[in-house]
Amino acid sequence: MFTGLIEEIGNIKSIKRGGKSIRLMVSASKILDDVKVGDSIATNGICLTVVNFDSKGFSADVMPETMSRTSFEQLRPGSKVNLERAVRVGDRLGGHMVSGHVDGLGEVLAKEHDDNAIWVSIAAPKNILKYIVEKGSVAIDGISLTVAYVDEKMFKVSIIPLTQEDTTLTSKRKGDKVNLECDMTAKYIEKFMLYRDEEAKQKKSDISMNFLKENGFA
Repeated sequence: MFTGLIEEIGNIKSIKRGGKSIRLMVSASKILDDVKVGDSIATNGICLTVVNFDSKGFSADVMPETMSRTSFEQLRPGSKVNLERAVRVGDRLGGHMVSGHVDGLGEVLAKEHDDNAIWVSIAAPKNILKYIVEKGSVAIDGISLTVAYVDEKMFKVSIIPLTQEDTTLTSKRKGDKVNLECDMTAKYIEKFMLYRDEEAKQKKSDISMNFLKENGFA
């Protein structure tokens, strides 16, 4: 579990490619303070497991499922990535609950300066936009952000100077892909409502004229 508050920007040191998978070597410093093999590190919003590390970085395996759902195919040696260690029990939750399990990809449409802020517009598919609400939370490449505008095709976030400096988002160009993770609360509520509706339909269909007669109601 993560908070969406980026701790540092790392660099892709190398990429070893398999058939449909990759092994990443990521250079970093701050997040290595207490790292252990098996720890989780969110890399551009994707929960990766540390398989090896030294004083200059860590390595992680990326399986085909992750490659098919994320922007990792765009990574090259030298690419910058947002890094965050898993939250510890008792830590302040300054962002929002982020699982590191990406829902899909968005596309940068535009960036606009507004005094000290930068507006970033992101196109997203309908299956993601249905979970995004104005003033709600969304994780973009692992960054916890507040949605300032949403319609049927895209949404916008406004980036403060600190986030501009400490993350990779404002370095993105028009057409770049970004990893999106919706607020998990919305997904759980939707699943509950679907099951409740199905159960209600099932109960309704179980009541027939024969059932009523057998139980003395007709």
